[in-house]
Amino acid sequence: MTKTHNIHWVTFLLAWVAGYADTATFVAGDSIFSAHVTGNFIVFAAQAVAGANPADWVKLLTFPVFILAVMAGGRIAKKTDTKYRILLIESLVLLTCSALAFMLPHWTIIEEKAGMYIMVMISVAAMGLQNAFGKLFAKETHGPTTMMTGNVTQASLDLGKVLLGGVEKEVISWMSLQKQLITIGGFLAGCLLGALFGKLLGLGAVGVAGIALLLCYFFRSHLNCVKHNVFI
Repeated sequence: MTKTHNIHWVTFLLAWVAGYADTATFVAGDSIFSAHVTGNFIVFAAQAVAGANPADWVKLLTFPVFILAVMAGGRIAKKTDTKYRILLIESLVLLTCSALAFMLPHWTIIEEKAGMYIMVMISVAAMGLQNAFGKLFAKETHGPTTMMTGNVTQASLDLGKVLLGGVEKEVISWMSLQKQLITIGGFLAGCLLGALFGKLLGLGAVGVAGIALLLCYFFRSHLNCVKHNVFI
């Protein structure tokens, strides 16, 4: 039961972080998604048709940045036995991005909009690390925490079975539906707060997600210390 509970809250937290960061960068970072990077293709295409300016092409840079971050995540996982180390690094990346974003208005050596794009790319890199974690350590969560389309699809299939067969008959589908709702609920909660803090604090808001990831890492480390006297 304890292990299941841990998976519940880790799933919720990581989905929350993804939803939060994705919305914060969209609101404060020129409509750029940091988690759903393929969504930036759509935004770019829509702006291009409406009359793109040179800065709009920056959105396409999110794709190679994301790829490099995922590759880096794979390398980190290979070099350490600590599976949650990727999330620790992700948290530090987000906290660094937040600190730089708050300092940006005081810099005179870099144009503000260029600095904003740099902060967004740093956030994209952080989300790339989380995507790598999700792929490499899939059993640590109930499913993908950064992209909700697959989770919503599975939840819809499970809901259909439960409605037709009933909870008692469709026990597996009911359990699966509950897991999907934890993920989707976490992402939605993150989106709402990301929009609010992104509007109030700008890109510096991503630091909140960094703090949440730090708590996740140290809590998991503490649990492992209790069991094995070593950090995970």
